[in-house]
Amino acid sequence: MTALPLSTIFDLTGKTAIVTGGCGIIGNKVCRGLAAHGATVVIADIEGGRAALLAEEITDVYATRARGISCDVADPDSVADMVRETVAAYGDIHILHNNAATKSRDMKKFFAPVEEYDLETWREIMAVNLDGMFLVAQAVGRRMVEQGVGGSIIQTASLYGITAPDHRIYEGSEYMGIAINTPPVYAAAKAGVVGLSKYLATYWAPHNIRVNTLVPGGVESGQNDVFQASYSNKTPLGRMARDDEMVGAVVYLAADASSYMTGQMLTVDGGWTA
Repeated sequence: MTALPLSTIFDLTGKTAIVTGGCGIIGNKVCRGLAAHGATVVIADIEGGRAALLAEEITDVYATRARGISCDVADPDSVADMVRETVAAYGDIHILHNNAATKSRDMKKFFAPVEEYDLETWREIMAVNLDGMFLVAQAVGRRMVEQGVGGSIIQTASLYGITAPDHRIYEGSEYMGIAINTPPVYAAAKAGVVGLSKYLATYWAPHNIRVNTLVPGGVESGQNDVFQASYSNKTPLGRMARDDEMVGAVVYLAADASSYMTGQMLTVDGGWTA
């Protein structure tokens, strides 16, 4: 097997990447990072208008191709349409960052205590955070198998998919004026993402399709000072993550730099799980 030139192992030129939840806190920075390394980027988001605007900006800034596509990852037909539109526009799909996630439309129900958690809310979140992960991976993975050129799938989990929260840090914590916690459905879904990723890694390995999991720590995104201080005090690096600090990990997993890595978790958490 011929070794890759070390100067090109992070080069994504000629590759097409799909990012679900591409307008989100992490997703929009990942879209920019992939484009900066030469990839054609498809921004798949339930807010199609925002995705189209971000695609225009990426095209202007990074001089690469980008396209925004409206996609509800919980809807198999919407996922299938997104994949078809991507293939029609750009041909082969080489990279998937399976990143879309949601909270409930009713934030009070989303953050309800375990004893009072509503099954309807549970299913609403699972439909996106785990079912949606499967539907997108299934549709894109099927296409990658048909192409016969391999690929890289990166699925976003969470440190709360591999370790339990310390519930004490949520005392006095708020997000946009609402008292917060880590809901059980969030932890269960993210643990499911880890298990699904490992399964798909071994299942698609014969096709040279690599499947790995990005495990982010807490990202600063509007939590109140009480939460940020409590979280930071438990983190060896002493702070929450910036929204751009997941980009390098995704680019690494997408690129040839990680060509012998599959079925693994890449944890970017400031040392929390250590």
